[in-house]
Amino acid sequence: MTDQKAIPLFGVEVARRPAIMFCGHCGRAPADSLGEPPARVCRRCGMGLVLTAPADAAPQAADPFLVVDASLNVCAMSRHAERLLDIVETDAINRHVGEFLVPAEADSRGANLASLLTRAVRDDLEPASVAVRPANTFGVRYWARIGPCGPPRAAIVVLADGG
Repeated sequence: MTDQKAIPLFGVEVARRPAIMFCGHCGRAPADSLGEPPARVCRRCGMGLVLTAPADAAPQAADPFLVVDASLNVCAMSRHAERLLDIVETDAINRHVGEFLVPAEADSRGANLASLLTRAVRDDLEPASVAVRPANTFGVRYWARIGPCGPPRAAIVVLADGG
C-alpha cells in the first residue's frame, strides 16, 4: 500500500487516498525483488500487468474483477472472474463489457453501469456499487464495486456475491 499526501495517477495529482498496487490477473500485490526496479508485469503469475487503484476500489487477491477501458471494452480479467463468468481472459479482451455483465435490474433508473464505468475512467471518484448479472443469465446477481485504476487509465469492476 502506498500512503501519500497526493497520488500522482496518470500524470495528474488526484484525490489524497491511499493507493494499492495489484496484478491485473492474479490480483495479488507485486512481489518485490530486492535491488531490481519495479516490474510492469506481475512477477508472481507472469500474466498480468501491475495496476494501481485507490485502496477502497482495489480488489483483494481472491476477488473476481474486470478492468474496463474508456471504450467500455474489457482489457483485463482476473482468473477468479474467468471462472465466475465462464470465459478465458484471452477471449474476453477487447470485447464490450456488456457481453459479460449487464445491470441486474430491468428498470435501472438509479446507478447506470455504463455511466459508472465511464465516470471511473474519466475521474478519480469514490467507488460506487451497482447490482449486475452475467449477460444472458437470469436469477444470478453480483454487486459490482466500480472505481478508477491504471495505468493506462481504466475502471476496475470488483464483483461480490449479490445473493
